[in-house]
Amino acid sequence: MKNQLAIYLVLYSQVETIEAQSSSQPLPQEEKNALKEIADQLGKKDWDFDLNPCDGNTNWTTPIIDKKSLYFNNVICNCSTPDGFCHVQIILLKGQDLAGVLPPSLVQLPYLKKIDIAYNYLSGTIPPEWASIKLEYMSVMVNQLSGPIPKYLGNMTTLLYMSLENNLFNGTVPKELGNMVNLQNLILSFNNLTGKLPVEVNKLTKLTDLRLSGNNFTGKLPSFQSLKNLQKLEIQASGFEGPVPPSISILTRMNELRISDLTGSASEFPPLENMIGLTRLMLRNCNISGKIPPYIANMPKLKILDLSFNRLEGQIPDLELLGVLELLYLTRNRLTGPIQNWIKSRDSKYFIDLSYNNFNESSEPTACRETVNLFKSYNSTKKSELGKCLSSNTCSKNWYSVHINCGGASVTIGETTYEADEDSAGPAKFIYWKENWGASNTGDFWDVPIKIDSYKATNISAIKGDDSELYTTARLSALSLTYYGRCLANGNYSVTLHFAEIVIRDNRSFQALGKRMFDVYIQGERKLKDFDIRTDAGGVDKAWTKKFNAVVEDGILEVRFQYAGKGTTAVPRKGSYGPLISAISFESNFKPSSNHKKMVHIIAGAVASSLILIFTILFVAWRRSRNRISKEEELRGLDLLTGLFTIRQIKAATNNFDAANKIGEGGFGSVYKGTLLDGTVIAVKQLSSKSKQGNREFVNEIGMISGLQHPNLVKLYGCSAEGNQLLLVYEYLENNSLARALFGPEEHRLKIDWPTRQKICIGIAKGLAFLHEESSLKIVHRDIKATNVLLDKKLNPKISDFGLAKLDDEDKTHISTRIAGTIGYMAPEYALWGYLTYKADVYSFGVVALEIVAGKNNMTYRPNEKFVCLLDWALVLQRQGKLMEIVDETLGSDFKKDEALRMINVALLCTNPSPALRPTMSAVVSILEDHLDLPEFNLESRFYDDDDHLKFQGLRDKYDEMLSLGGSQPLTHSSNVTGRDGSSTTSQSA
Repeated sequence: MKNQLAIYLVLYSQVETIEAQSSSQPLPQEEKNALKEIADQLGKKDWDFDLNPCDGNTNWTTPIIDKKSLYFNNVICNCSTPDGFCHVQIILLKGQDLAGVLPPSLVQLPYLKKIDIAYNYLSGTIPPEWASIKLEYMSVMVNQLSGPIPKYLGNMTTLLYMSLENNLFNGTVPKELGNMVNLQNLILSFNNLTGKLPVEVNKLTKLTDLRLSGNNFTGKLPSFQSLKNLQKLEIQASGFEGPVPPSISILTRMNELRISDLTGSASEFPPLENMIGLTRLMLRNCNISGKIPPYIANMPKLKILDLSFNRLEGQIPDLELLGVLELLYLTRNRLTGPIQNWIKSRDSKYFIDLSYNNFNESSEPTACRETVNLFKSYNSTKKSELGKCLSSNTCSKNWYSVHINCGGASVTIGETTYEADEDSAGPAKFIYWKENWGASNTGDFWDVPIKIDSYKATNISAIKGDDSELYTTARLSALSLTYYGRCLANGNYSVTLHFAEIVIRDNRSFQALGKRMFDVYIQGERKLKDFDIRTDAGGVDKAWTKKFNAVVEDGILEVRFQYAGKGTTAVPRKGSYGPLISAISFESNFKPSSNHKKMVHIIAGAVASSLILIFTILFVAWRRSRNRISKEEELRGLDLLTGLFTIRQIKAATNNFDAANKIGEGGFGSVYKGTLLDGTVIAVKQLSSKSKQGNREFVNEIGMISGLQHPNLVKLYGCSAEGNQLLLVYEYLENNSLARALFGPEEHRLKIDWPTRQKICIGIAKGLAFLHEESSLKIVHRDIKATNVLLDKKLNPKISDFGLAKLDDEDKTHISTRIAGTIGYMAPEYALWGYLTYKADVYSFGVVALEIVAGKNNMTYRPNEKFVCLLDWALVLQRQGKLMEIVDETLGSDFKKDEALRMINVALLCTNPSPALRPTMSAVVSILEDHLDLPEFNLESRFYDDDDHLKFQGLRDKYDEMLSLGGSQPLTHSSNVTGRDGSSTTSQSA
């Protein structure tokens, strides 16, 4: 950065010298002719060739009035040459929206040293003629140059500075750039570069400034340890895989280090203790775990510290002596302990964001401050987790709707009033004083001075329509922006987000070359990834709305917008990157009405008929803690958080249950795909009309699902109970089941890469951990298998089918032994003796995890007649030290061996014959995410026969029984089910 500023100071001084001293010496005719060709090639039409380009006239050398201006129009000559002529030495043509191409005729200016044509609208590529010019400075940033970076740039060995930032260059970085041995500044950020960074970059040992942000590189993050002169390294969201290499510590001259959004597993904080000259440090979203090292306090020049979106734990070190630390971002970590006094007493000119952490509530400040964001900073639960700054934690009433005009004044559209949101935002802002909503903003635009209006956009072009007033303003954020509703009635809500791109332009100007991308989360679940308003709306200044469904628990509904380092930051216009939102609406689908009262009576009657079932669940919970609330209180708290649908709505959505929309069979009967009027795609479970236990099973499914909201559980949108029709409405999952994706019919299988398999496995584990350990009622699913794991559009896993076979359908033959589950997934103690604990689900998960690695079905895959199933084979391979043979051969070599081994060993650990030796699901999550070491596990030799095969006698018997019943499909049946407390209940297959 200092080097770049030094170069610009030289340029400014030379321009000012030309302005002060004009020269009457002529420019050689050949150079004047070259300038004419250059003007034609650039599309520049305002040079006056009747004037001398070198005499300082304002046509050729426009005075620089404001040094912050983007507009430069200067041709600077060197008139001190011995031949008696002036020669063009510098050309600065910035911010002029030139729409031609880079001029090949530049080669006809033999004395040219510097060319800066940034902030224009030039296309094409860098001409090969430029490779023969003895240039020292070349900037073509913020244009629309495209194609691969030319290899012949490697011949430009005199270059000290090269910026290709914010163009459309693609392909890999050519290794020939390693020949530019004098290069001090290399800026390749925000292009479409791919592949691995060539090792030849390490030959650029004079580099002081290297920027690679916003690309799509692959491979591990390089160490750059040979680039010992680096002072600035910027690698934000470039696709590299972590961790930050420890060898980066050798770069002791660094004053600015920005690394963000690394892929890969967790790692420790990198050793940066020798970088005591750092002024700016960003290690954002780099999967860093452990504690913040105390050596940060030994960086006296540190002005900005951003460690947000990591997995940092423990207390914040004492940074009180860092007097110039103006911005501190520790957002969304796992920090604990007290909020220290030095933070509470910090002057208001300093901004500190501690949102989304787990600090002790007892350390809350006595007063709220405008520059310290403590939104969701405490380890408490429910409403108080929003922050202790709420003016009141009590609610005057239940709210059923919230409407916000983001960044603007109060606006009434029809009968709806959108509340004003004019309070100034900031780098660490928490709006807390409203009863039914608030906001939290994190982040600053790093290369722009902090200003209040930086977080608000004003429309410069009218958007027509009845709701056009909503789009005259918008709220901006440089990193993370959250709006939350509170005091809301629990239930299903429609969330409407209003967008319009009112900052980036859509014309033949460099103002149109920016690209905004951000993610949208609702209730913690990512709904939109790399969202680009302009692309979805079909242009700028066009209103675009998106509706989502959400479930409110504890009266809170949260929408978060997050910048993940993608898009562009170089377009020099306020708010040209990061989230942008015009208005937000929360509308309940569950407002009190006569239909609601009718439904309450139906549910009440059904609850009465299923009292024994619910009592059993409550009894289990009561036995675990005698201090818990009574059964009657638990029943009163069983709030069915569902929306109500009419049968007419469901029939319209499914085209009257058209057979063409039928997508499967469940325990309730048929399942249909449908589309609601707002475009929401749904899956409808239709209760079998011949069921004798309809009301009881209906309530059980609602009671189970409505209270279990988690990103890895299928969502229940609502239900319908009119006449004898009992219907459940779920979210529709585009990619069907994990079983079909992995080993279904060939035409339905998906090519699932290793990172996605890892994501699916961890997602299932998190869903089960929630069921077993985190939900208010601890649930044993009983039928975890690949067919009961559904995949959404982005292959996120969601556990489904919570009815667990509670129907008694007379048309279907079944075994009335009261065990519920599927052969091949049932734990031995449950399948053989009916002994049920949550460890039965752990066993089933182990089988599914093994299937994910192998891409094969546990029961149908038998490598030879000696093996009963996939698990049998895996255990033998473990004993033989050949576990890698299990990995799906379709992956080839495109997977990480250590992660595959970890997943296989976790699967085998979970399927231990002894339930006591199986881990909890929370431990499984920690092991899979590499936060917890994998315990050693090997079965004792007494479990094996003479041929080194596991004694699967019980499974063999069940397998033979399954075959005798007529088929190779997994057997689902029912039996006596014994709970953890010895109680018994009755259930039937799903």
